[in-house]
Amino acid sequence: MPKQKTHKGAAKRFKTTGSGKIRRRKGNKSHILEKKTAKRKRQLGKPALVSDADTKQVERMLGKR
Repeated sequence: MPKQKTHKGAAKRFKTTGSGKIRRRKGNKSHILEKKTAKRKRQLGKPALVSDADTKQVERMLGKR
């Protein structure tokens, strides 16, 4: 059986943490920034974790499992 190929679009967007969880970036930080508060823009810059519901799909795209 052939190997599972990595989805290159997903590989550029997700990274794994040391404990094996998958990290993602938050959206809504690219335009229409004037109406967003400084706190909100600051929080959007920080990475977040992929939810438990989506982890299996993302791991599959990254060639894991």
